[in-house]
Amino acid sequence: MKKQKLIQHEEKTIGTEQKIIAAAINIFQAKGYAATRTRDIAEAAGINLALLNYYFRSKEKLFEIILLHTMDEFMQAMVITMNDEKTSLEKKVENVVLSYHSLLTEKPGIPLFVLNELRQGNHAVMLKAMGLKKIFNESVFATQYQEGIKKGKYAKRPVLWLITNIMSLTIFPFMASPLLQMIGDTDYKEYDRFIKSRRDYVTKWILQSLKP
Repeated sequence: MKKQKLIQHEEKTIGTEQKIIAAAINIFQAKGYAATRTRDIAEAAGINLALLNYYFRSKEKLFEIILLHTMDEFMQAMVITMNDEKTSLEKKVENVVLSYHSLLTEKPGIPLFVLNELRQGNHAVMLKAMGLKKIFNESVFATQYQEGIKKGKYAKRPVLWLITNIMSLTIFPFMASPLLQMIGDTDYKEYDRFIKSRRDYVTKWILQSLKP
């Protein structure tokens, strides 16, 4: 009987935490850290504020969890792709572009949320601790790039140059979608078709820029 009650308690705890985290993801990504109140998250999760504080203690603690979750989601596709020893650098570029298009089509608010919070400066140390520098500079992708430069296959430029091209060409159209929709006088569906029509060209542009 005691074991059954313990299992039920653990299941309830997991369920409550998941509700809180799901609500926090939506609200933090929509409003940012400064404009979000824990009361808003509690209401969205369907619980009282005291229960939220019981599970996560503070707004800052909950935000750190959400930011890490968001960064993991944002970086996961790139990290896995960049360290695949079986694919060429060209194929890696194509896979990263496709992965980001899929993720940001579903969740276009992620990059703007991450960048806005980084600009605040309060969480840069935490992000540094995730080892982003190592991910980029010590990956199979970086090794392939350096080897290609030595063989004269690619122009001699730092790996940051290539990463910047990939991220800007792929991510910026999602971040700036309200502005670009207004400039192009398009609605959401038309803009979505426009984004998809660029996808293959983005890969070609990036690979073209590698040539010496």
